[in-house]
Amino acid sequence: MPRVVTLILVILLLLLQYPLWLGKGGWLKVLDLNRQVELQQQVNQQTQARNALLDAEVRDLKQGTEAIEERARSELGMVKRDEVFFQIIGNQPPPSVSAVTESKPVSR
Repeated sequence: MPRVVTLILVILLLLLQYPLWLGKGGWLKVLDLNRQVELQQQVNQQTQARNALLDAEVRDLKQGTEAIEERARSELGMVKRDEVFFQIIGNQPPPSVSAVTESKPVSR
């Protein structure tokens, strides 16, 4: 008889613990939601930093001409009037003599 009572109490204890651990508002669900909140906060911080950079760029474009000029030079390749444009090519070796002599002349 005492063994049956103990078994019934253990089963009741397990039934009471089930919603606490695995139920809709259980600890496992809470831990998962906390992890999702932390990830979303990181995404929000990155977005806020990007928005701050864009806001600064917009203010700079509205207030001064330096930003517009810099953008025109870098993105559109524009130069000022009476300005000479020099393009410096990186560390490329000069063409070899054989490469120059092997090239075929263009017929016209």
